[in-house]
Amino acid sequence: MQGTPSPASVSTRLQRIAELARKAPELAFTTLAHHIDIELLQEAYRRTRKDGATGIDGQTATEYAANLQENLQSLLDRFKSGTYRAPPVRRVYIPKADGKTLRPIGIPTFEDKVLQRVVTMVLEAIYEQDFLDCSYGFRPNRSAHQALEALWRGLMDMGGGVVIEVDIKSYFDTVEHRHIRSFLDRRVRDGVLRRAIDKWLKAGVSEEGSVHHTDTGSPQGGVVSPLLSNIYLHEVLDVWFATAVVPRLRAKAFMVRYADDAVIVLASEDDARRVMEVLGKRFAQYGLTLHPEKTRMLNFRRPRGPQPPGGPSPGSFDMLGFTWYWGMSRKGTPVIKRKTSSSRFRRALGRIADWCRQRRHEPVATQHVDLSRKLRGHYAYFGITGNTRALSRFLHEVERVWRYWLNRRSARAKMVWERFRRLLQRYPLPPIRIVHSIHRTAAKP
Repeated sequence: MQGTPSPASVSTRLQRIAELARKAPELAFTTLAHHIDIELLQEAYRRTRKDGATGIDGQTATEYAANLQENLQSLLDRFKSGTYRAPPVRRVYIPKADGKTLRPIGIPTFEDKVLQRVVTMVLEAIYEQDFLDCSYGFRPNRSAHQALEALWRGLMDMGGGVVIEVDIKSYFDTVEHRHIRSFLDRRVRDGVLRRAIDKWLKAGVSEEGSVHHTDTGSPQGGVVSPLLSNIYLHEVLDVWFATAVVPRLRAKAFMVRYADDAVIVLASEDDARRVMEVLGKRFAQYGLTLHPEKTRMLNFRRPRGPQPPGGPSPGSFDMLGFTWYWGMSRKGTPVIKRKTSSSRFRRALGRIADWCRQRRHEPVATQHVDLSRKLRGHYAYFGITGNTRALSRFLHEVERVWRYWLNRRSARAKMVWERFRRLLQRYPLPPIRIVHSIHRTAAKP
């Protein structure tokens, strides 16, 4: 693209904002819009996904790029003058991790995604200086596996403890706009940016031909929505836990949060009960409700000595797609292990089964290439130390599903197991692989 800015120049500009935010943690920025120009907007366009679903206008990234410079300049002018109108997001539903319920996702128009991206870039430069180390979700240079490692190492260092699983009921649908605005007031008071954010909050949701407007909710799917949700929970949970809760505890405690999922670990059961008593009240102050069934407290201390068959053992909990439990290392010492949670296992296998059903009439070689890619993607996330058994089981189930749908290609051809094993020799599926090893991580300086 002619005129595309160098990443270095954009990065330098954002670094200057970040440096000022770091030096003045109490400063409320009143002038930020002047940082957003055609150069920064071009970089926001470059970072915006081009293969995403279309919004209510049906415009694709390719269509928008046909007159890119004119479109971006028009967008910038409307943004700066305040005449930009945020279109409603198109609502769709995707399966949740349990595979039984659906999660609403809002899909903005492509142009709206670009503008949300550039505003997010500026806001991130500020709020990345404020966010605490305990939060990992939807932050630059922070991943789910870093959250998994922090939780694992924290639990191992403490020898386990009392775990509080924090689950917020319908979080993205219940965040209150008045609190979002109040939290933003502490750091961002630029009129142009705040006007755009207000328009996104008020844009509404388009569903089945009608548009709904509410005073709550930040639709999942919007580019700016994850940042706003992090700002919300930073104030409601992270800062409160670090400054008001931890200093009053008798023993060690820490927290790991990824987006709206959080786990609090406390060494003392008395401390844990006190936190549980006030946790719901704290969230209620900001319009949030803890899920009565999924928010729970459990004993997750290191077992002492060999456990008799059928005897009491520490409980298990789920976090970021893994079930956490105590097991024994090869040396016979208690160690925290993680395996693919049953809900994520079923959902991943179900998606592959649907794919095999839809693609069963394609050439086997083509199926093999795509199926291998899907397996490598599964290993890339779930391939962690201690999860070998679940990975092996998943590979076996994928082979079984593939054979089943190859067997349904016609009424006469039968893909018996002997024939299928010969096919696997010609088209072998990728063997299981441990991508994220705690031993490799521990060896790093």
